[in-house]
Amino acid sequence: MAWTFVCPTEIVAFSDAASQFASRGTSVVFASTDSEYSLLAWASTPRKNGGLGGVDIPLLSDKNHRLSRDYGVLIEDEGIALRGLFLIDPKGLIRQITINDLPVGRSVDETLRLIDAFKFTDEHGEVCPANWNPGSASIKANPKDSKAYFQKAHGEVVNGAS
Repeated sequence: MAWTFVCPTEIVAFSDAASQFASRGTSVVFASTDSEYSLLAWASTPRKNGGLGGVDIPLLSDKNHRLSRDYGVLIEDEGIALRGLFLIDPKGLIRQITINDLPVGRSVDETLRLIDAFKFTDEHGEVCPANWNPGSASIKANPKDSKAYFQKAHGEVVNGAS
């Protein structure tokens, strides 16, 4: 929802990271239940006044709430959307969904990490453990080969046995 306190921090942060998303072949689009006129005014308002001050990502008006409803983030009785983030791959498959309550913004760093992780798993056929980052150890997804990861991460203990 435009003109609130958290939304501009998110849009500005994602816009400022637009080149990082582009280098990963990823597009960022922000949708709002506000009208296109409200979004235009917001984008034209200086950042120091709570506006967007110009952004490098498209802003989409979802005034009829169809997109918000279809993605399950619309608060029907208020006509506003929760903070949804959807990672959709080139095949159109939703790979990740994050829905935040209104007081908490979304993380650019975590979004980039997830994009990197999905690209890694697609390219290498391995899986990414908790807190994985590019360059971190991954796991070969079979019972025999996965033991190498667990032994390195947890010493010699695997499934409670030494």
